[in-house]
Formats: sequence, C-alpha cells, structure tokens
Amino acid sequence: MPDRPILFSAPMVRALLDGRKTQTRRPMKFKGVDEVMNFIKVATDRNGRPVYEMKGRVGQHIAIPAGKHLQDYNWSPRIGVGDRLWVRETWQALSFGDYQPTKSSQSEVRFAATDPCADLDQEARGYPWRPSIFMPRWASRITLTVTDVRVERLTSIGEEDARAEGIEPSHAMPSWWRSQTEGKSCPTAWDAYGDLWNAINGEGSWQADPWVIAYTFTVERSNIDQIGGAA
Repeated sequence: MPDRPILFSAPMVRALLDGRKTQTRRPMKFKGVDEVMNFIKVATDRNGRPVYEMKGRVGQHIAIPAGKHLQDYNWSPRIGVGDRLWVRETWQALSFGDYQPTKSSQSEVRFAATDPCADLDQEARGYPWRPSIFMPRWASRITLTVTDVRVERLTSIGEEDARAEGIEPSHAMPSWWRSQTEGKSCPTAWDAYGDLWNAINGEGSWQADPWVIAYTFTVERSNIDQIGGAA
C-alpha cells in the first residue's frame, strides 16, 4: 500500500479541514478510456476489489474489435483501498528569525488556504506562494486514507456524494447550496458540484460527463510521517 501525493485547491483544502469533504473524483486519463469503459470491462482496484460491474450478461456474445484481445481491456485504478495520500496545497516555507523563503524542512510552513494574509499582494504579505505541485512530503499537513474506490460517469454522482465532495450550504438561501459562481446558489448539491467541476476543469467539462474514479477517504489533520503505520 504505497503513499502518494494528491493536489487540492484552497477551497477543497478548507473543506477537508472542516470535515465537509470525504470524497474526490478524478478524470480517468489514458488512451482509449471510452473504448475500454464502454466495452465489457470489470475493473478492480489494486487489492482486487471490483469497482465497476460488467456491462453484458454471462454468456452474451461480445464483439472484440479487430486487432484487440480481451486482455487489452484490463485496467485498474492506480490508487486502491488502504492507500494513503498526502495532500499538496499552495504553500511557503519561511526560515525562523528573518522569515525568508527557504527550502529547508527546519522552517515555519504557511498555507494559502488558511493564511489570513493569503489575499494580500506579495509585497504586503512579504513572501510569494509556491504552487502545490512543489510541496514536499515533509510540508504536508493533511493525510487521507482511501476506504473505497469506484469507477463511474461523472454526472451519475448522487446528492449525498455531492455533499461529501465538500459542497457548502448557501448562506443567502436556506436549503440551497453555494455555487462557485459569485452571487449564485444552486437548488441541489448535485448542481453545485457541477458548477465546481466546471470551475476547476473548464467550462463544459461537467456536461461532457467523462469517466471518473471516485475515491472515498478518511481525513487526518497531520503529516503522513507523523502517523503510525507508514507504508
């Protein structure tokens, strides 16, 4: 069960810290994904657990495209149940004393998601931000342990799962849900999640309804190497 990094935006980091986010969906990106998933595929995670049910009935004739073999359609998610993910987010490490940016692990780490100075310009704040992709393992403050893996179409997400993606209730309209569009609320968490997906992945990406991997996880507000049972 390997440990792997995973990137989250500032709003999603806050949702993790608040306990509102226990799921994440990531696009399936490999050549021929539609051909594979629209075939007969039975996918399993790294530990052999089924995550997508067969599309045909037992005994049904399946036409395999010319030049292909059944084993060509074998595929499983890279992350499996029991794997641990250390969260990467926008950050900066400051040296003790003079508070200058440093790459040393002996430093004070600031996080853009929760830093009260995050919205100030760099000159007023006194230090630049580093992109999440450059966060090293030692600087991470959140660890996720995967408890479930599923393969599904994006828009098949249910209302409860949409809420588990970190969608917030609307402050302006009771019983509605906050949208990523300024001043807008949505009647369902499903609609609000669609807005969130478009905001992150580009306009029209929700309507494209891609295949995604849905991960469910527990959240620990601690560095992965400070938690017992390291892989």
